[in-house]
Amino acid sequence: MIRQRRQVHTSADDFHVASSGLLEVVDLKTYFRTPRGLVRAVDGVSFTLARGRTLGLVGESGCGKSVLSRSIMGLLPSTAQREGEITFAGERIDGLGDDALRGYWGTQMAMVFQDPMTSLNPVMRIGKQITESLEVHTEMDGDQARETALALLRSVHIPEPERRLKQYPHELSGGMRQRVVIAIALACGPQLLFADEPTTALDVTVQAQILDLLQEQQHEREMAVVLVSHDLGVVAGRTHDIAVMYAGQIVEQAPTATLFSEVRMPYTEALLRSVPRLENPSHTRLAVIGGRPPVLVDPPPGCRFAPRCPYAQERCRHEQPPLVESDTPGHFYRCWYPVGTDLGREALERNLAANVPQAAAAVTGELTVEAG
Repeated sequence: MIRQRRQVHTSADDFHVASSGLLEVVDLKTYFRTPRGLVRAVDGVSFTLARGRTLGLVGESGCGKSVLSRSIMGLLPSTAQREGEITFAGERIDGLGDDALRGYWGTQMAMVFQDPMTSLNPVMRIGKQITESLEVHTEMDGDQARETALALLRSVHIPEPERRLKQYPHELSGGMRQRVVIAIALACGPQLLFADEPTTALDVTVQAQILDLLQEQQHEREMAVVLVSHDLGVVAGRTHDIAVMYAGQIVEQAPTATLFSEVRMPYTEALLRSVPRLENPSHTRLAVIGGRPPVLVDPPPGCRFAPRCPYAQERCRHEQPPLVESDTPGHFYRCWYPVGTDLGREALERNLAANVPQAAAAVTGELTVEAG
């Protein structure tokens, strides 16, 4: 039972951050100008990340995870409009231009992109792609940069590193290319690493190896990591905290163990329900979340998950819930009728009695698809 709902203030004056915070984001908004209007890709996100900690950013495709990471680093197209405060290592960086941000890219913060085949230069040898940033950001000469590149390839467990330096990206496997991308990102010793869906298109065994590698490198270098994924299973054992995003907003955030044991946001519950279970019999139908995310040019006036939510009431459709803190410190959620509370149970019962399809699907699994 939630005894008290404490609203989280997101203004610059009211937002409280821990003194050990390496990255502090306050009320960040990123909009894109399009012929149809402003797309609110990130809409009022605030969080703090301390040194050496890992934050998992989770949500469906299009919820704003990657845009949030790119907004923090300043890797946005000219059509983007960004507002809010971004403080890195005690310095405000949200007002810096590209020239000033280049002093941060690589040396202070870096990113591992989703697809290594498109993030690597196809006509440049692997060695040159690694040594390039070393020669730009450090005082190393060519020989020193090459030796460092070899050491980096060894640190990410690439066999025959001398040979790999002379190869092109297309000559490597997908897992090998991802290890090269990680080596490039780590080359100049950043304090913060964004890993944007680092295991996309890799088989399950290689996924585990890449995630283990990132965790190993983080511990050795005492980096902070933002691990972006659509899969709660991926972040479950590899993060200290998880922030669940939906339609450009954080809808639930908590320490990892707390999030799994005390879910409050119906969207988080739906994501957990959709994770395949090893104990299920063969050919068990997979649970899905019915409906589609809202169009962010014109999001609904109330809760953005309300059209798909089994708990939604009339208030949800007209009044947007604030981000509030539960009884458990550090656990925030955005819902009028939280999961696991009397309010939530009563709302679900009312919807079941009224034959609301979303409520029936949550209980019976009616909205399902067959496993492939």
